[in-house]
Amino acid sequence: MSQGQEIPSCTQEQHDAPSEIQGLEAAQVSKAVEETSPSPCPVMPGNMEEAVAAGTSSTAQSPQSAYPSYAVLTAVSPSKSDEGSSSQEKEDSSSSSSLSDFENFPIDPLDEKVTMLVQLLLHKYRTKEPITRADMIDVIKVCNDDFPEILRKAAERMELVFGIDMNEVDPTSHTYVLVNKLGLTYYPSLSGEDNMPKTSLLIIVLGVIFMKGNCATEEEIWEVLNMMDLYCGRKHFIFGEPGKFITQDLVQEEYLEYRQVANSDPPRCEFLWGPRAHAEASKMKLLEFLTRIHESDPRCFPSQYQEALRDE
Repeated sequence: MSQGQEIPSCTQEQHDAPSEIQGLEAAQVSKAVEETSPSPCPVMPGNMEEAVAAGTSSTAQSPQSAYPSYAVLTAVSPSKSDEGSSSQEKEDSSSSSSLSDFENFPIDPLDEKVTMLVQLLLHKYRTKEPITRADMIDVIKVCNDDFPEILRKAAERMELVFGIDMNEVDPTSHTYVLVNKLGLTYYPSLSGEDNMPKTSLLIIVLGVIFMKGNCATEEEIWEVLNMMDLYCGRKHFIFGEPGKFITQDLVQEEYLEYRQVANSDPPRCEFLWGPRAHAEASKMKLLEFLTRIHESDPRCFPSQYQEALRDE
């Protein structure tokens, strides 16, 4: 896109989105999930402790929608309703109900340790340092019998919430390294002001573009991000302000292409994969990641699956 060309970036509605942690997106996510999943699911957590503690298998309800990739598939699912949004009163009621359900989940006694371990792993990811099993046990003060389950849950949350894989590089010393999910090469642009990993946000946007036929309008991108309480012009507790990140930072680093739709009146914009995303990201890995949270199989999306096979 030429520098002198003016483009629409954020709507006033996105700027004026409510600042409550759950907000109206709770109702939107709940509605989308109910239409595509056999059981209700909690919404995206609203603070760091909830973010790193999200997704325990001991919860009474499925944790799927706490993860970014779940929002991608619910938004692009063919069964997603095209009906307009319900009244404000109905949305508020649904939002309150969803938040109440989330807060009333039973708490696993090991969750506090899982949260501590995730925070430690995030620190190691930021400093690019390996970590050993002994280091982890020493820091979180846990017995050996409980550690495997704690490590499993922590590794799952690092992957699903932050887009970071935990790879064992030395089985003898049980040494692990932390790497971003898609093997992306540019590290600084994928961290926020507090060095919080933004890999999963890039995965979300790439996923929406891929699932939408390799081109997604700006409205389609924000529809998914709004489900996760991500609004243009509003700082998120994990990802910071997403508008600049996806329309400027990722474009500058050539992970995304952001352009005006030809002959659109009024002017509208769309996103495509940039050359760097094509060079570094595997469509099959991306599809496997997205469908894993949806508890489905990549072959449930035949056109995307065939394209991913051709891309390998």
